Amino acid sequence: MVDTFVETVDMVQMGKQAKEAAFTLAQKSTAEKNQVLLAIADALEANTPSILEANQKDLDLAAENGVDPIWIRDRIALERRMTGIIADVRKVAELSDPVGDVISESTLDNGLLLTKRRTPLGVLGTIYESRPNVTVDISTLALKTSNAVILRGGSDVLNSNMELTRILQEVLEVHGFPVNAIQYINSTDRKYVSEMLRLYDYIDMIIPRGGNGLHTFCRENSSIPVITGGIGVCHIYVDATANLDKTLPVLNNAKTQRPAVCNSMETLLVHDSVASEILPKVVYVLGAEGVEFHAEPRAYDIVGDNDNVLVAGDDDFDTEWYNLTLNLKIVDSLDEAIDHIGTHGTQHSDSILTETPEHAEKFLNEVDSAAVYWNASTRFTDGSAMGMGAEVAISTQKLHARGPMALEELTTYKWLIKGDYTSRD
Repeated sequence: MVDTFVETVDMVQMGKQAKEAAFTLAQKSTAEKNQVLLAIADALEANTPSILEANQKDLDLAAENGVDPIWIRDRIALERRMTGIIADVRKVAELSDPVGDVISESTLDNGLLLTKRRTPLGVLGTIYESRPNVTVDISTLALKTSNAVILRGGSDVLNSNMELTRILQEVLEVHGFPVNAIQYINSTDRKYVSEMLRLYDYIDMIIPRGGNGLHTFCRENSSIPVITGGIGVCHIYVDATANLDKTLPVLNNAKTQRPAVCNSMETLLVHDSVASEILPKVVYVLGAEGVEFHAEPRAYDIVGDNDNVLVAGDDDFDTEWYNLTLNLKIVDSLDEAIDHIGTHGTQHSDSILTETPEHAEKFLNEVDSAAVYWNASTRFTDGSAMGMGAEVAISTQKLHARGPMALEELTTYKWLIKGDYTSRD
């Protein structure tokens, strides 16, 4: 393991190198790409000790800086995740390569053959906070789709990211792939984020993964198309006909399994007819896991005598907590639940628990989120959990990609038109 942090980065040169690498990657066969991916998985496995050593430096620094232990566990620590990260790389190798797929084909009356075929995007620029696993996820998905990538992670995981990048680049070099297909901005100076956002001649898409501030900054300052997402004020609505016994484990999973991730539940909406029965159980079961509740007045009237229940503040229902905090609200109807989600949600992941199919269909049709669930935890909005191997980000936009961005979402297409010396009339 080596420390290679620098003070100066030539972003234009990095962009040129990435573009050249993307051109070379586009010539690689699926078999060649899969061989490299499997080699990456093997290298991550063999180098796990050095990765965890680097990660420990980041963990120690986070602890010294007083970072929330939940954030450290869910966003920085790698030890419990290495097996899953390696498995995801192997899964990506197994998945079908979308590059070259024919989306549609037709012949016009004049004899022209029109083919719409998937191609790589080119060069991806990714800016992300914490979560060093993202370095591996994005790099491997980019390789599979013949895209080069420029990575810029947060200063809180710089040691981890540099070690992971070193390993990835070594594998590329050994297998005759361009090393510059994966580049990492190894400086903590934030000016390089601004410079990256202006590399229009070299980067084809910017993908930020982080808080609302990062996404806003990228949208407002980028000359390159930006795909934003990952901000998750996620809801679960317990309908009047929900099976309450089956409801509690789902709510517990959605909130406490990994509270600092974007698909965890932030607000629980409960129909008035079942509120007095389910809310005390929620406070008891989830409270035992360390959850603190912020309840609007009607919910507070039912569970407010508990020490871990506070009156909800004005902005609480618009807050992504990233911790063991859960908003509670009673609604009088399905329509009110849908309206609340439309007002306070972030179009990420929302779920209804109900035994009434008509209510479920209305919820699925009218809640305008990237992932909408019926009788399931919101925690499944994830590339790995949805069988995609990994993800670049969770897009909450509506153009090009929505939900977990994996292989197909990292491609575009071009039209191939074949004639017989055909001229237009």
